[in-house]
Amino acid sequence: MRRGLGLLLWIALGMLLVIIPGFNTNLVAAQFATNTPRPTEFAFATNTPPGPTATATATATATASPTATFTVTFTPTATPTATQTPSPTPTPNGPYRYPEEVNSLTGLPYPSDAARDRRNLIVKISNYPPIVRPQTGINLADMVWEYETEGGVTRFAAIFRNNAPTKVGSVRSARLIDLQLVPMFNALLAYSGTSDPIQNMILNNEEDPYRVFQFFSPLKGDNCENAGFCRFERPGLPFEHTLFLDTTVLWDLATRRNVNTGTKSRGLAFSEVPDAGGQIANDIFLDWYGQTDARWQYDEATGRYLRFTDGLPHIDAGDGEQIWADNLIVVEAEHRDRPDLFEPESKTASLDIILEGQGRVMVFRDGQWFQGFWRRENAEPGNALVLIYGNNQPIMLKPGRSWVSVVRGFGDVITNEQQADMVATGTALALSATPTPSPSATP
Repeated sequence: MRRGLGLLLWIALGMLLVIIPGFNTNLVAAQFATNTPRPTEFAFATNTPPGPTATATATATATASPTATFTVTFTPTATPTATQTPSPTPTPNGPYRYPEEVNSLTGLPYPSDAARDRRNLIVKISNYPPIVRPQTGINLADMVWEYETEGGVTRFAAIFRNNAPTKVGSVRSARLIDLQLVPMFNALLAYSGTSDPIQNMILNNEEDPYRVFQFFSPLKGDNCENAGFCRFERPGLPFEHTLFLDTTVLWDLATRRNVNTGTKSRGLAFSEVPDAGGQIANDIFLDWYGQTDARWQYDEATGRYLRFTDGLPHIDAGDGEQIWADNLIVVEAEHRDRPDLFEPESKTASLDIILEGQGRVMVFRDGQWFQGFWRRENAEPGNALVLIYGNNQPIMLKPGRSWVSVVRGFGDVITNEQQADMVATGTALALSATPTPSPSATP
């Protein structure tokens, strides 16, 4: 009875809802009509993939469900890797090519435009008898060549470019080897005089008749006023050792002769880092038959080699300092007697030192020494000696000043790791009071 009554009441209620005016049967659906876009309608430029589409679920309630808020997460893109631009290949610092502003004699930049624009200048400087020491201006040369003139006596050929000293000397005569050094370094030559046969070779060069203008000497009429060859006499100094040169005046004359051009030589290679495989050598002794000697000791504080001659520090009168070099190069070369190139009254023959072809070389730098070869294939202007190992790789010099000693054989060269005590040697020499040899009668 009760169950039947309940059923009748639910039927009556349903009929009542249908007949009530204004009732909207779409009311529930209207609660979800919103202007908030669905997540799939977002248009953010992002690499983050969109989330799943929200599915609206009808709820039997008159209250609208809150719209979900989406926080946009920006995923950082990968930071682009910087593209490394290859560094330009540095210009080789020798033996055949050099940076434009670098002096090929030193491997260092020219100190001035004037140095860059002028020509290499070789000045012949006496080293015998001992009374000519101390010489003047040697420490201002970019490179110095020392070689035997005759009878174990050596002479210097100092090459200037970076510096222009106003007093260099004493200036002495030319030798046959200088006719090779001039084209090797594309240089000018300043000398006091020479033998008639060699002077004729200078004046009468059929292969290059204009090269005569690269030679300067009082023997050719050049003097103190126009060329810088001036006399500085002092008591006890023989007249032949009183000639000195003002390089600034000579370069001016070279300019007027149209031969003062900033040409370079080739052959030397430079690096701040020594080659591998060097052997320790802190003391180098060279002997020319007991007539002339030179000792070089490595000074670790300065990275230079200091020179001693006849057991005493060899001083430059120009700056008062001991003669020094960054590199010591010992060249072994054939020496031939040429009695036809010296005056008949001379007691010794002139020497022809052969600097063509190739031979052995020892290079000293940074307290180490390296052995290899020198090579000069032809006498073309600017072709100086190339220093190489047996595999044709260049021997690297330390950028700076070089001293070249030419010897007949390596038996005249003694190297040691330990340095000789030159203070004690100097004291012994001073006590012995050895008389000074008489001046040489040769030019």
